[in-house]
Amino acid sequence: MNADAIVRWGVAGTGSIADRALRDLTLVPNAVLSAVGSRSLERAERFAATHTALAGRRKGAIAHGSYRDLINDSTVDVVYVTTPHPQHRALALAALAAGKAVLVEKSFTVTPAATREVVAAARMAGCFAMEAMWTRFCPAVVRLRQLVADGAIGEVCTVTADLGPRHPVDPRSQSYDPALGDGLLFHLGVYPMSFAQMLLGIPERVVAHGVLHDSGIDVEESVLLRYADGRSALLFASLRSPAPGEARVLGTRGWIQVPPRFHYPTRMVLHRDGRDAEVINAPLSGAGYAHELMEVSQCVASGNTESDIMPLADTIAVQDIMAMVAEQLGMQVIEGPAELE
Repeated sequence: MNADAIVRWGVAGTGSIADRALRDLTLVPNAVLSAVGSRSLERAERFAATHTALAGRRKGAIAHGSYRDLINDSTVDVVYVTTPHPQHRALALAALAAGKAVLVEKSFTVTPAATREVVAAARMAGCFAMEAMWTRFCPAVVRLRQLVADGAIGEVCTVTADLGPRHPVDPRSQSYDPALGDGLLFHLGVYPMSFAQMLLGIPERVVAHGVLHDSGIDVEESVLLRYADGRSALLFASLRSPAPGEARVLGTRGWIQVPPRFHYPTRMVLHRDGRDAEVINAPLSGAGYAHELMEVSQCVASGNTESDIMPLADTIAVQDIMAMVAEQLGMQVIEGPAELE
């Protein structure tokens, strides 16, 4: 493909994440929703009709009543995998085997082994693959990384981040299924861990404490990441209690506050020693997903197989951290099959 080519998207899964994210596809130059895959043809048809209308197109996206038919669709360049986490492995592997690029919702998979399997398959096929960690593409986070790289707050010493639902429910009243990747870790816990890894790299040690549901999944976790040079990250996530959703990056000459909610921020506050606090506004395009969708489309059109902003090595590193948290908490983690059913 060339950099000006139309990138044709297919989506596997028609849930709320797919709907919210692909509403932003209309903001991405040279990108169209070409096909929709679901286990229900009716759901696929509804999703395709909705997003065709949003895009103002006469020709609608093709609806498929199976994921296999979506992957075999010759009109698709990129498959966006939005199904439950344990299904990511099989869908990503099948799409890569068919020569498609993949954007896989976070968490990428539910085990480090499966993540490495998908990464190896992408590299073997020479196809683009990326985890859909939209946070890293938000303009405020891009600017934060630039400030850190430029030494605006000196050397980074500590990262703190917390995340909890605004309207938590009593976990005892919920039904969670490990086979579907339900619970905290793979839905919300990944955000603080990825944010810390982005700034600090791979920790020397992971220490986790948390609360488990009767099903064996976590509903709350406190995590300390320790680094050999004395740096650290203090992370918290919960389904049972609200948390501000704030992050802070603490350095030797100042600190940066990322106000709620840090995983899709529109501003940050820079505190430098000896200076007044500086508010830096960085609004999102659309709902905030357009930035990562644009990165994928540009990479695919240009023939790049990885994103410099969200490289596969970082996805592997975060998956390793999550595995250590799951092990220390005694969580039940069930990885999906390697092949499509």
